[in-house]
Amino acid sequence: MADRRYRTARRALAVVCLIAVGAVPAGSSAAATTQSAALRVLQMNLCNSGRAGCYTGRSVTAAAEVISAEAPDVVSLNEICRGDVAALERAFGNVHPGGAVVSAFQAAGDRPSGAVTRCRNGEPYGIGLLTRLKAVTTPYTVRSGIYPTQDVADPEERAWLCIHVPGAVHACTTHLAATSGTIALAQCRHLLDTVVPAIRGNNGYAPTVLSGDLNLRHDHHPVVQSCVPPDYLRIDDGALQHVMATTDVTICCRRSIGMRGATDHPGLLATLTSTRRRPG
Repeated sequence: MADRRYRTARRALAVVCLIAVGAVPAGSSAAATTQSAALRVLQMNLCNSGRAGCYTGRSVTAAAEVISAEAPDVVSLNEICRGDVAALERAFGNVHPGGAVVSAFQAAGDRPSGAVTRCRNGEPYGIGLLTRLKAVTTPYTVRSGIYPTQDVADPEERAWLCIHVPGAVHACTTHLAATSGTIALAQCRHLLDTVVPAIRGNNGYAPTVLSGDLNLRHDHHPVVQSCVPPDYLRIDDGALQHVMATTDVTICCRRSIGMRGATDHPGLLATLTSTRRRPG
């Protein structure tokens, strides 16, 4: 498991907009006020390894166009090469010129070599996260790892990736096993029942958002809902991509975004809202 801490990073996470927090000026009314905030989460599977039949060579360009049009606060990326993160980080930064941008990448494992899975261009292949924060000094932690349960018939070892902002948000992405629903379900449960609680136990509670291609459906066995904890909400794109969040936020809206044939999955855009009362 990788653990990278950035205490005074030049680039920092902007998902604290999920929780609207502010000090009340001295002399303000004693009446309680309510403040709400929204977080737009964009999930995309770009099929950009260069090795799969769905590869077109156009998905990163299409993804940058979607980011530019939708201006999400968090972007989760599956089936990408490491260099794709930097390219999409530039597009993400352009739509958030007033904020500081952070990115993270985790390579999938490669069982035959004992190293990482690689794209056709030689770069590590895996998953990524993009997000932003207004305060450049906000501390955050990046954690990632390879699941203990894998399909031994598949050389690709599936991974997870999370960014944790203490007291603000815990954002994760993953791309679960495509060859076995039973193994995908075990990986999903490991992430939500073991990994996320351990990170929050070490770093403090934060509302959790998971988005990714889980290779599980709500209408096929094994059903995705069987790995969703009781204190989580979930939406999907009608197929394999899902967004889950703890119930201290609300998933108010979702929309599929066409990728014009650049990849075999649509983009999934979800809007999460949180309302928090504060004393006057």
